[in-house]
Amino acid sequence: MDAVEEIKSRLAIEDIVGEYVQLKRAGRNFKGLSPFGDEKTPSFMVSPEKQIWHDFSSGKGGNVFSFVMEMEGLDFKAALELLARKAGIDLEQYGSRPSNTKLKDRLYKALEAAARFYQVQFTQNKVALDYVLGKRQFSKDTALNFRLGYSPNNGTALLEFLRKREFTDTELEKSGLVTKRYNRMSDMFRGRLMVPLQDVRGQVIGFTARLLEDIDNAPKYINTPQTLLYDKSRHVYGLHLAKDKIRREGFAVLTEGNLDVIASHQAGIINTVATAGTALTEQQLKIIGRFAGDIRLAFDADKAGIAATERAIPIASHANVSLSIVTVPEGKDPDDLIRQDVKLWEAAVGNSQYALDWLIERYSKQLDLTSGQGKRRFSDILLPIVKSLKDAVEQDHYIQEIAKKTGVRVEALRTKLDNDASPKRLKQKTNTSSVQSSKIQLEWAKAQDHLLSLALMRPALRNQLDLIDAEMMPQESARQLLEYLQTHADFDGNLSQAPLLQSIADYVKIVSLQYEALFNDLDEHEAQYEANRLRVRLIDIFVKTKKAQIAEALRETDDDTAQKLLARAKSLDSLLKTSKEPM
Repeated sequence: MDAVEEIKSRLAIEDIVGEYVQLKRAGRNFKGLSPFGDEKTPSFMVSPEKQIWHDFSSGKGGNVFSFVMEMEGLDFKAALELLARKAGIDLEQYGSRPSNTKLKDRLYKALEAAARFYQVQFTQNKVALDYVLGKRQFSKDTALNFRLGYSPNNGTALLEFLRKREFTDTELEKSGLVTKRYNRMSDMFRGRLMVPLQDVRGQVIGFTARLLEDIDNAPKYINTPQTLLYDKSRHVYGLHLAKDKIRREGFAVLTEGNLDVIASHQAGIINTVATAGTALTEQQLKIIGRFAGDIRLAFDADKAGIAATERAIPIASHANVSLSIVTVPEGKDPDDLIRQDVKLWEAAVGNSQYALDWLIERYSKQLDLTSGQGKRRFSDILLPIVKSLKDAVEQDHYIQEIAKKTGVRVEALRTKLDNDASPKRLKQKTNTSSVQSSKIQLEWAKAQDHLLSLALMRPALRNQLDLIDAEMMPQESARQLLEYLQTHADFDGNLSQAPLLQSIADYVKIVSLQYEALFNDLDEHEAQYEANRLRVRLIDIFVKTKKAQIAEALRETDDDTAQKLLARAKSLDSLLKTSKEPM
């Protein structure tokens, strides 16, 4: 048995899910309110027998690992380590535990002890208290929630404290808490406000330290250096407190300062997080994107903030998130705006503008687009960003927008965009998700799963799959199950007798769970009617999606290709008509 199966055997999925969702027994299964949205009627189901969960409202589902990954925003490796600890399993015996895990555990403990030490020192330092409670106007509850602290200025206070707790100098140096100066160990941070940096699970992994008194040539902020636990390029400040709200609100506000996050949370906009300055990375956007694909950037309106915003647009495209810009008045940062009037900050967040539209508007005002030089400069700035966009439809849209703004021919802009690229590069098939709304995507997935659930559990209904092919299924697991059901007419749903389905076993279990919840009590005629309805719905969504893609492609294509596309559209109409005929 491998580590994954051992963890599954030791942990009851209902116990792990129950740590996040209040579950109630419903026959052989458990039900609860979806953790992915606000609902009054429970649509979230857990099957102890199948060790599977499924959320009918969002269409999400999987095993205990996928649930923890969804809720905590973790990758598989981190979820494996978390669940292994809960199960009391030493991953080292499976050859998958890294040799530095014991060191990591010690570093976590040292950093946690340091955070508590700094918090105690904070309560006893008037300068730090005046700055936080007075100048910054943070409440005591806010200071406690974010675990704000203070580092004494004598040089070795933390070092001596942690040595007494049997941490070695090597461990403390590797944690980033101490450093060696002139061959002597001393505290890394001295005389500063301490802001703990915590990972998505709330574990302290480092600190940001802010200077409280002006000292010549001393940097205002310093961070923990790169360590085994802290990676500046991957850390998102405040995510452990913001993740649930981000998931429920459907968007995240991203600032460049830790204190901006603290102020925003105190003002009630809890779905706010931060990077370490303006060095935004693709990894950070992907981490936030696990909770919501809508990210609203609120960097300061200074030169560095504007430059960072421009750099962020192509990064967001590669991270598959939608980036919009929160306009903060020049000379202010979010913290300033909040202290002036919380409603100004709320309005700014609510009126965010899609990033590339924001950039086009900004440079339209700055440059003279009636002059040749202004048009050249405008296209110099924007075309490289447009070129970096992954989606062909979005890329084509903005080429046309730039053409309208400058009065330049689209063809000239395309030539400048990439002299080696042919127009076909902009006519590639687009991903369905760029054409269809998220609502249609969810409906499509539900029609797919529900039809397969009926065909899986009632072999007599498999004739409803006759008009269905793999292209109509938006998910790869569904395509595999479809092919299997179409070629194994006598399959009774017993996974142990179907080795070809083992790679998608969890998906098959989810589909069978949906059948139990939705269709188990239907008589033969009701089940036949429902399967027929779902078949028509699935084909209808597929046809509309393909025709939307064809319509986009017809805007710019040669006559021969256009004729082929029109013939394809006609065949799709015929398919839809056939699907509506009674079987």
